[in-house]
Amino acid sequence: MLPQNMSHQPLYLQIKEALKKQILAGEYAPYQRMPSESELMNSFGVSRITVRQALRDLHSEGLIFTSQGKGTFASKPKAMQDVQHLEGFDEAMKPKGYETSARLISIRETTTSKDVQEKLGLSAKDRAVEVVRVRYLNREPVSVDRSYFPIAIGQGLFSKDLSRDIFPMLENQLGIALGRAEISLEARPADADIAKFLGLEPGSPIMWVERLTRDRDDNPIDYEYLAFRGDSYKYRFQIERDPHKHANNQED
Repeated sequence: MLPQNMSHQPLYLQIKEALKKQILAGEYAPYQRMPSESELMNSFGVSRITVRQALRDLHSEGLIFTSQGKGTFASKPKAMQDVQHLEGFDEAMKPKGYETSARLISIRETTTSKDVQEKLGLSAKDRAVEVVRVRYLNREPVSVDRSYFPIAIGQGLFSKDLSRDIFPMLENQLGIALGRAEISLEARPADADIAKFLGLEPGSPIMWVERLTRDRDDNPIDYEYLAFRGDSYKYRFQIERDPHKHANNQED
């Protein structure tokens, strides 16, 4: 049956969302065979074309895969964050239907590495506030986040609920207008600590993200090391070519 509150959507989207909800809720375990096209047609009372469009969308989101001659199977969901705007983990994932949470490992004032000092504009004597958290997606650990804040900002976090996104706290509770972020990604092997928190074997591949966030006056306010499970999360960037930059390369 299709959810009543989705009746305004095209039928294939209603079916896709209904199946997606079941997969994310664990009603279909990873690698479990999904109903056949005929079974879905009978279950939802729709045509084969409609079912196939819904399955194509689920496949493009990485929620199902097809084995030739064997059928369609549920994948281990790999959450995807579209990097078009500066937003926190909760802000990116909740609209997609995921359950998110965080567990605080530690928060403390500390001296920092030269890399953190350089990114935050600190001197060797300056201390920063370090926040270490494990982020969860549908109650499964997906990343270990190690964030550094200048003292003036970080001290305000000691009294906050750090099980939620920090970006809205900075804006709504500490009055800091966020501006932009610089992001780099690379593949790395997980060290013992990260592997323990993410339920991996040491040396397993992870996606390593470094993100420097600035306020609207371009002051650095947050530098983070984010270690994501490579089998559970991916970034997708949308970029456009600058027509002015390449105009002179066009032939007459």
